[in-house]
Amino acid sequence: MTTTGRGYAPQYEQDQRYGAPQPRHRRSRGVAGTVLAGVLMILSGLYGFLAGLGMVLKRSFFVQPPGYAYDWSVRNWGWTELILGAVVFAAGVCVLMGMTWARVVGVILVTLSAVGSFLVLPYYPLWSIVLIAVDVFVIWSLVAYRRGSRV
Repeated sequence: MTTTGRGYAPQYEQDQRYGAPQPRHRRSRGVAGTVLAGVLMILSGLYGFLAGLGMVLKRSFFVQPPGYAYDWSVRNWGWTELILGAVVFAAGVCVLMGMTWARVVGVILVTLSAVGSFLVLPYYPLWSIVLIAVDVFVIWSLVAYRRGSRV
């Protein structure tokens, strides 16, 4: 349904995949979810970068629990967080710019971030659970993005 000359937006726009009209508010939710996913990726990447920087510069602050199954030095984990955080930040910026490849790369990187948060669970249990939940939401938002929408 299209309107002209009245100054208000059309109530429905054509969905290219199914050919059926879709309400505009459904499309807006997909765009809003993608924008929120991009912003959360930027914040998560910035946090990962800063946490990695802290691990590399101030190793003595992070105490490794005894008997932990994944024995990896704090410095190595810091470099991993530092690099992953920078790449997630850049992918989040590209998601906000509407690049398709950034959503695919974002899903992969955020999945790695969720696995990394799982591995840090003994150090920071509550914060790791929050980050895993945010990562799951970001993955859902990037996958549920509608093709005809613009960010």
